[in-house]
Parts: sequence; structure tokens; C-alpha cells
Amino acid sequence: MISAEGGQLGIIPTEEALNLAREAGLDLVEVAPNEKPPVCRIMDFGKFKYQQKKKLHKTHVHQTKLKEIRLRPKTGEHDIEFKVNQAKGFLQHKDKVIVSVVFRGRELAHIDEGQRVMKNILVQLEPVGKLDSPPQQMGRRLVCTLSPK
Repeated sequence: MISAEGGQLGIIPTEEALNLAREAGLDLVEVAPNEKPPVCRIMDFGKFKYQQKKKLHKTHVHQTKLKEIRLRPKTGEHDIEFKVNQAKGFLQHKDKVIVSVVFRGRELAHIDEGQRVMKNILVQLEPVGKLDSPPQQMGRRLVCTLSPK
């Protein structure tokens, strides 16, 4: 038997345990019925159930979002660094990130420049994210997906 304060009371007959619980104005709850002898505790069962229900509602499950970072082959170094820091923040927040390099007009003739930019970004994001899909050409875009580690 365990008291309301958490102290051990030892092995007590059922009638005596019920009387102790009534005197305290609390309930006698069987905590471990499979033990020999079964373990009981004096507690306010209504309050206990309320706290359990409250704990159940507190747990917040993060919904993974899909964030996108868009760049161009001619994007400057500082701008790329800024976008990489944004992507790191997304990945640390447990969101997936799509990195896309968009080509316009004559930039399509220099896809190798876009691939260089993409490799640079992937190297910088490697410590916080893992590659889901490798960079692949989709029309006028070079796209890859990263998920948090």
C-alpha cells in the first residue's frame, strides 16, 4: 500500500486500506493488480484522470511542411548564403525543403552553371539535411528535395 504522499505503508488488509482512504477523503486505487500482493494507492482518482487527459492534449505533433528555396544560376554569393541559412532553419524545424534552380531564356544553354550552384547548396546543407531525391532537370528547373536528419 502506498499513501497519498507517496510513502510506503506496507501490507494492509483491504478493509483497513479502505478505511484509511475514506478518512483521507480520497480513493483507494489498485495500481499493480498482477503483483503478489496487489499494490494499491490512496489518491484522488478524479484529479488523476483529469491530469492524464490534460497531458494527452498537451502533446503537439509537428506537421511536416514542404518549403521551397528558389534560385537562379546568376544568383550572387551573399544571396545564396542567405537562402541556405533559411533552408537550414526549415530543416531544423523538421520541415522538408525543395531546392530549385530556375533557368530563364538563354540561361538554359548554361545548365552546368545551375548544377554548380546546386552542388554548392547541397554541400552547405549536408550537416542538417539528407538528400531525398538527387538533383534532376524538370523542364526549366533543376530540382532536388532534402529532409531533416
